[in-house]
Amino acid sequence: MKKIIIVFLCFVLPVTLLAGKDGDTSTLDAKKLIDYVRLMDSVKKVMKYQTGVVVLDNGIAQLNIPAGFKFLNKEQSKYVIADLWGNPPREDVLGMIFPDNDDPFSDSSYAFIVSYDAMGYVKDGDADKINYDDMLKEMQKSEKEENAERIKNGYGSIHFVGWAQKPFYDKSKKVLHWAKELKFSDAENNTLNYEVRILGRKGVLSLNAVASMSELAMVNKDIDKVLGMAAFTKGNTYEEFDSNVDEVAAWTIGGLVAGKVLAKAGFLALILKNIKLVVLGIIAFGGAVWRFITGRKKKEEEQQEPTA
Repeated sequence: MKKIIIVFLCFVLPVTLLAGKDGDTSTLDAKKLIDYVRLMDSVKKVMKYQTGVVVLDNGIAQLNIPAGFKFLNKEQSKYVIADLWGNPPREDVLGMIFPDNDDPFSDSSYAFIVSYDAMGYVKDGDADKINYDDMLKEMQKSEKEENAERIKNGYGSIHFVGWAQKPFYDKSKKVLHWAKELKFSDAENNTLNYEVRILGRKGVLSLNAVASMSELAMVNKDIDKVLGMAAFTKGNTYEEFDSNVDEVAAWTIGGLVAGKVLAKAGFLALILKNIKLVVLGIIAFGGAVWRFITGRKKKEEEQQEPTA
């Protein structure tokens, strides 16, 4: 957040004030920029984080958030992803995990988006047979067609540069994780797409890191702790699969890594931390920020009212 304020004061605000020499609306614009910073501080104050054992809203799984991390619940996470970061709304989001000293406005950190897909029981028999170097080549070959579909739907193209972390499946823990280095057509720096999948009886719990390639070392330093946070609740574990009543997923380990499960409308939808876009879109986002603040305050007041 401090870095964003510095950007305001050193770059955005001076340019806005200089523009005032040719018009009479610059003072108002500069005031809105200052109001934005104040609103961001207000949002940070009303956001409520959790630590320790957190049972996710669907009750299928839980997280044990250790020291050094914090969890943001479903409602607040959806607000961050859509209103603060400018992504399309995500209904499958169950929360977000942040390093303890960071928050949604930190521009040199990462966050893991927690979600669940009730796709069924994923068979892992192919895990030891996959050649991930060959998979990389095949995925790169398919870029042309997929990017044409992305552009058609109003998105920029994506180039899969390579594995930032080669896929690894822990068969005993039923945990799969890997990382991609991606190049977006309109992005200055490459994006890190770090994925974690925990297999369950009826679906897959996903932890998807939102970060840039410069944060890879930070994610790698913490990844073992992140991998150990999630667990399915009793009755929902992989080992409790019942072939007589449970559905088997159409996808295997290879399909999860290839990303086909997450493909929507023919292209892969990724969550981006568009801090710069949020800064430039202050006037549009200001109302959403204010509604979030006042909405949370109203909700807290209603909860505190004594019952008759």
